[in-house]
Amino acid sequence: MDRTERLFSIIDELRQRRHPVTAAELAAAQGVSVRTLYRDIQALIGLGAPIDGAAGLGYVLRPGFFLPPMSFDADELEALVLGARWVEGRPDGELAAAARRALGKIAAAADADLRDRMAETGLWPMRHGPPRADAPVLGMLRGAMRREKAVRLGYEDEAGRTSARLIWPIQLAFYDEKQIVVAWCTLRQDFRSFRIDRIQTAEETAERYGRRRAVLARDWRDRFSDEGFTHHPPI
Repeated sequence: MDRTERLFSIIDELRQRRHPVTAAELAAAQGVSVRTLYRDIQALIGLGAPIDGAAGLGYVLRPGFFLPPMSFDADELEALVLGARWVEGRPDGELAAAARRALGKIAAAADADLRDRMAETGLWPMRHGPPRADAPVLGMLRGAMRREKAVRLGYEDEAGRTSARLIWPIQLAFYDEKQIVVAWCTLRQDFRSFRIDRIQTAEETAERYGRRRAVLARDWRDRFSDEGFTHHPPI
């Protein structure tokens, strides 16, 4: 690893830590001496990296620092491109467009070599059957989750029975052939899973969740971690 790669690696290491990390730990992770690590830290600070700390106390990277995409290694780059291409094939048009924009921004900020590597990764997600129709309800549900707003559904179950539900969406699962929203159902006062293709109508309301989504998600994971996603209570 040359020095430039090592400097980016140090930034990566600091960015993953919430608490100060000592020079000795950083040096061991990079395979260099502590003295070399001190020089690298000073070089990074000189280049504008917002690193706080001092020798003997530890170092921490202040929030908000953007690591340029040119620092992506080959595996990271391939993961990003493959993931974005997979998202582009989902029936969420807004999310697919966002994936294309994200790749475009990385390419625009990168040098020619990185752009070439992005175009030549050779990794493509496979899609079975014809392209799936766009499902705008997915974008609405994502927005409701971000804002923690309840959603009113008209829903048809497997037997063809319809019902009206007020739900607090907490998770969206994207399978190859279907999508599912996991939510707290205020009618059943319990967690329920709803297939997107069975939602007849959906409308975000002004009503906020009764609990924070992060708390609901943690409760859901704790409750069903041993059973798996396919064994949730029936709708």
